[in-house]
Amino acid sequence: MPVVAPVRRRAARMVALIAATLALAVALSPGTATASTPPAALPAAVPSNDAEGGTPALRAQLEAASKGWLDAKAALARSTQRQQQLTAQLRTTDTELAQRSGKVGEIAGVAYRTGRLGTISALLNSTSPDGFMDRAAALDAVAANEDRVLRELMETRDTANRTRAALDGEIKEQRKQVAVMAKRKQQAERAIEVANANTVRATAGGSNRGTSTANAAPAPRNPDGSWPKESCSVNDPTPASGCITPRMLHALNQAKAADFTRYVSCHRNGGSGEHPKGRACDFAAQKNGFGGDATGGDKTYGNNLAAYFIRNSDRLAVLYVIWYRQIWLPSSGWKSYSGAGGDPSSDHTNHVHLSVY
Repeated sequence: MPVVAPVRRRAARMVALIAATLALAVALSPGTATASTPPAALPAAVPSNDAEGGTPALRAQLEAASKGWLDAKAALARSTQRQQQLTAQLRTTDTELAQRSGKVGEIAGVAYRTGRLGTISALLNSTSPDGFMDRAAALDAVAANEDRVLRELMETRDTANRTRAALDGEIKEQRKQVAVMAKRKQQAERAIEVANANTVRATAGGSNRGTSTANAAPAPRNPDGSWPKESCSVNDPTPASGCITPRMLHALNQAKAADFTRYVSCHRNGGSGEHPKGRACDFAAQKNGFGGDATGGDKTYGNNLAAYFIRNSDRLAVLYVIWYRQIWLPSSGWKSYSGAGGDPSSDHTNHVHLSVY
């Protein structure tokens, strides 16, 4: 017993020494906060929350509404162009119809004044075999000419009627597409109203209207002017890695060419919205990442970047832009957007969100 007690005391002191050493090591390790040295607040590499804000249902509504509106707009443009072509064609056809009606009128006038050249009388009045053959040839030529003139007149009338019918069809198509655009606009605005009604509205924090005069190079379209379907098929060049669509890469490169070169993050695994599909990027207002609310020059940068995307929305196939508690839709312009979690990332006060078709 006299020997065991000192051993126990030495063991207890050793355990206490080891515990104190470990506590000191943890307190002095990099990135660990102490009472005298608070941790530095570094910008996040990616937004802390879902950077599109709102709910999956809301995002699905916004995507469907904006895509439907853009599709209807493209169809309306095609129909309008077709209408212009048909109108020009109809003017040409009406001119030809007037000319050919005049020729038929001349033939009818000659026949009325002189009498129609009958086949039997013309041949019997010939005075020689050569005269007989000449008159026979003349009759054949007159008949062929009259038949051609009448045939051309009827064909021109048919063409004019078909053109007018096609023109009427294009006018109906345009009315249809305008109605679709109005419906899609209402769909998007109702979705935003519901989202705003279900959340606590935050102050807008001042104007988010920026300026931009730069024009982006247009993204490739189909021959009929519609946007081709694209998949997440090219490498995401941002630190987020993953994949994005060719059209999203085009918009990203055009923004860089316009001197918007601050931190960007695009692809994100999992969740809903456009990021997992490679159709969205988040453009930080700060230089190195996503921090707190943008102010001063950082907010001006975000304002101007949002204005750039809006100015070039038709060239870049923009579905929507979210910035500083507001969302811009191609159908409706800027709308309040408070379907968020109240932090800088989901409120979009530290980055501009871009979604493309």
